[in-house]
Amino acid sequence: MIVDPRTFKTVLGYVLTRIEKFTGFSLKGSQLEAIFNYLPINSQLATSGQPTKNQLTSIQRAGYTKIINLAPTNVENALINEAALVADLGMDYINIPVDFKNPTEQDFAQFVSQLKGNKKTWVHCAANMRVSCFIFKYRTAILGTNQNHAQADLRKIWQPNAAWKQFIAKPVTH
Repeated sequence: MIVDPRTFKTVLGYVLTRIEKFTGFSLKGSQLEAIFNYLPINSQLATSGQPTKNQLTSIQRAGYTKIINLAPTNVENALINEAALVADLGMDYINIPVDFKNPTEQDFAQFVSQLKGNKKTWVHCAANMRVSCFIFKYRTAILGTNQNHAQADLRKIWQPNAAWKQFIAKPVTH
């Protein structure tokens, strides 16, 4: 089996975030660019893997007012009490726990409803794999972004597996 290099980078990075969580030691800084799999989409929207507590502060200082987390709160590299940490920073926190093996249209509909409005929003999950697919689908199906342009950003993170390819290919019905 041949593994796409971007997917390998994402999986390796995810393992390193787990090590950081358990050791408390990080070689990465708190700047936005240091957040695992950070990918700015536009001036109002950015994505990443799981940020650290210090990185949440950097997100808030960069003007983001809403955090959407697409990972279940029990994933291995989840930040304990993330909702409270985000609230203490004065930002809104939304958790949509997407099953990595079974993303649903209901999850996507909830996600789309949370992106409405003019809030500067940061969307993350454990490794930016869930998020990159949700953002791809949002950009192409809802915003009308050119598929090739959106796909280039998706592929910066990973090459989606069969379950995620099926999810992003399914037409939006709402």
